[in-house]
Amino acid sequence: QKQKSYFQNFYQMMFPMNHLLSVYILAIAIFFGSNRWQSRFAYASNFNKPHSHTGKVEPFQPGDPKVKLDGKALRILKDGKPYQTQVQTKDSGRGLVVQDVDAPTNIVWDRILDYDNYANMVPKTVDSKNYNIIPHKPSKSNNFLEKEIFTRMKVGFPMLKLEFFVRHFLYIQHHKSLTWTLDYTKESDFDDSCGYWYIIPHPDDPEGKTRLYYSVQVSMFDWVPKFVVDFMSSKALTDATAWVKKYSEIEWAKVVASGGGPQSVEGEGSKPAVQKESIFSRFFPFVNKKKREEEERVAAEAAAKAQALEEQEKTESRKRLLVVRAGWRRYVLVSVVLVLAMYNASLLLGGVHEKSQ
Repeated sequence: QKQKSYFQNFYQMMFPMNHLLSVYILAIAIFFGSNRWQSRFAYASNFNKPHSHTGKVEPFQPGDPKVKLDGKALRILKDGKPYQTQVQTKDSGRGLVVQDVDAPTNIVWDRILDYDNYANMVPKTVDSKNYNIIPHKPSKSNNFLEKEIFTRMKVGFPMLKLEFFVRHFLYIQHHKSLTWTLDYTKESDFDDSCGYWYIIPHPDDPEGKTRLYYSVQVSMFDWVPKFVVDFMSSKALTDATAWVKKYSEIEWAKVVASGGGPQSVEGEGSKPAVQKESIFSRFFPFVNKKKREEEERVAAEAAAKAQALEEQEKTESRKRLLVVRAGWRRYVLVSVVLVLAMYNASLLLGGVHEKSQ
């Protein structure tokens, strides 16, 4: 029997277990022992610990962003697409997205403020729950603030989940706005974040459509992967307006299909409905036959649209599930390939060394 090479003796001394398992454990140890992952666990979110600072990013102010929409912008919005532009701050510019929604403002506000249901609507969000709500009496001294909403959120990416705590400021009635910052009494996985919604009735159809404006600025820690930073700073802009448009239009289609109208659903942005009926139409209902037929046609179209949107959502949910499963399978396969490559390299080096003896 040939004497074992020095390399093989050293290898077995270092890895007395099964070779494949040993190399796999070593790879995991190197990966999680890196400075990035040590930093990740050192700065993990903590509900009972304050954040490392009380704000680095300049917060948004409620109110009209005063963005001028030219002919090109209006054509983009008319096609149902988001229009991206920039707003200027004291130090730099911020990305801002404008989106038209085929639903009244009260429906849109209800979707935006449904934080407990964000995991079912918002891309990358895996958990969201309000932990405190503070009502306010709007006045000039508090800039007509109506409510503060504190929300615990968690977003998920492959091999990484980030938790952060958000403090929302609601100014619907006076400023038609919602702004937010981090809740700095809690430690978040984001270094800093602030954002802004501005929601108004659509100029061409105030009762049935909405025009919304959205902007966000996020500062991430150094340990956060670049693809996450890129997503939060760019793609998240259009994704945010896309999910609001989608779920607002689904809800509005359901309301219209059930015979409702712009004021039939109460919400944060709704106003009391005023029902009017003339004596003429009460005693001569046949004159309204054409109007009723039109309403029935609109309701039928809305029902069909709602059903189509729900089917689309089910299809997209199945696709997301397949993507998640495929993603994890891909990581497992890549890990196995890397481990096998390392194992084969060790055998090759051992064989070469043995032949040289």
